[in-house]
Amino acid sequence: MLDVKQISTHKDAFIKALKKRNFNAEDLFEKLLKLDEERRQTQKQLDDTLAESNQLSKEIGALFKQGKADEANAIKEKTGALKENSKQLNHKMESLLTELQDLLYTIPNVPHELVPAGQTEDDNQEIYSKGDIPKLSHKSLPHWELAKKYDLIDFELGNKITGAGFPVFKGKGAKLQRALITYFLDKNTDAGYQEVQVPLLVNEASGYGTGQLPDKEGQMYHVTGDNLYLIPTAEVPITNIFRGNMLNESELPIQLTGYTACFRREAGSYGAHVRGLNRLHQFDKVELVNLTTPEQSYQMLDDMVEHVKDILDELKLPYRILRLCGGDLGFTSALTYDFEVFSTAQDRWLEISSVSNFETFQANRLKIRYKSANQKKQLVHTLNGSSLALPRVIAGILENYQTDEGIKIPEVLVPYTGFEWIK
Repeated sequence: MLDVKQISTHKDAFIKALKKRNFNAEDLFEKLLKLDEERRQTQKQLDDTLAESNQLSKEIGALFKQGKADEANAIKEKTGALKENSKQLNHKMESLLTELQDLLYTIPNVPHELVPAGQTEDDNQEIYSKGDIPKLSHKSLPHWELAKKYDLIDFELGNKITGAGFPVFKGKGAKLQRALITYFLDKNTDAGYQEVQVPLLVNEASGYGTGQLPDKEGQMYHVTGDNLYLIPTAEVPITNIFRGNMLNESELPIQLTGYTACFRREAGSYGAHVRGLNRLHQFDKVELVNLTTPEQSYQMLDDMVEHVKDILDELKLPYRILRLCGGDLGFTSALTYDFEVFSTAQDRWLEISSVSNFETFQANRLKIRYKSANQKKQLVHTLNGSSLALPRVIAGILENYQTDEGIKIPEVLVPYTGFEWIK
């Protein structure tokens, strides 16, 4: 989240940068700065009123000691009016602060200079690609038909139990999913990440802290009776572990990984592009979360990109990396790289990971700071990335590894699955 001081100092630069997102901030910034000026004037009036009231209280005490009760009582009437005035000013301050906070929550993160201008995903920049797209036979099938043929995933049963977008994994399909989860976690912990298990429900403060609220309120499942939210990604509870913390620079970077189920209400359209595992209400994902200093964060982002590349190289899936344009950039992100796996049977690219640097945007909301060696207090930079989202990885494996004899398991996963083929 931006703050008023940042906006006041960098107003023109922020307005220009936010235009990459097709976000016109000029009028909003003017309103914010006027509100902040009113807040500062109100704060001064309140401070002056309280100071005068305190001074008069001292005078009243002195007059009573001198036996001048009538003069003291006369002044007490004035202090009563000052107290009422200060009460009204306090209410005004609370109202102004709430209005300011609500407006600040509506402003997305300022894009990094590397973010290309653009309106839609068609304007994203491909910066890397690797892997040969397999040549499948005319008998090749999309993953939802393969899942049915080999009894791996039952979409109809999930629909019966819950509804569309909640598949049931069975037999070797369930084992493949479990194998991928363990493999991803092993890769992450071997790279120095600490594994954590976190709640699947978060409170409202956690949702606001990482920026899902109010931006994605309609996309989150809300447990109204307890005012809790099902998590859309492990990023939310993992990052909130440090909400309100003052860290020491020696503790940074902090690198955490966790596996969770994820819940999103976004699957509502129809057609081949959302069939099968392409888009779900519930899915499994392994996440990376990093907290680091501003000086280290973009090197950390590059390291995360290389880490995800290494996983996809071992899975031997054809993939590409995109630098997201301003119009496709997530609300909280300053810079995002998307990884996409090519689905040969569907003849299309499927997003399977996003790796992002949020800079201080989340840390400002969460009040996560650190003390540098000279005891200066600063906001950390937060980063996160999928490592990886399971459904589309499984879709890619089923489709790209299918043969006339069955589906061959990627070599790196065989020690985890215990089988080499799905037949």
